[in-house]
Amino acid sequence: MAIRVNSENFDKEVLQSKLPVLVDFYSDSCVPCKMIAPILCQIESENSDTLKVVKVNVNYDLDLAEQFDLQTTPTLIYYKNGEEKARHRGAARKDEIEAIIK
Repeated sequence: MAIRVNSENFDKEVLQSKLPVLVDFYSDSCVPCKMIAPILCQIESENSDTLKVVKVNVNYDLDLAEQFDLQTTPTLIYYKNGEEKARHRGAARKDEIEAIIK
């Protein structure tokens, strides 16, 4: 299961991670966020040795939402070596998410 990160540990868990990281910026009240949650769990389990999946709740970590200029939830951001490599806004199918991390 993806760990929840916040502004206190975002740098350590995401930007300094040795593994690439897929960050799910979500909201508890967001229906599309709930729809992609099982897909993210599946992707995480299938790629556990090569990918880290984390979640940021924008309701509690508004500063991160502002820092990364989020316009909607869910927003998926893929980081590799501490740099943003891809971004997807809105709901996504599994193949779309896999394309982000490849």
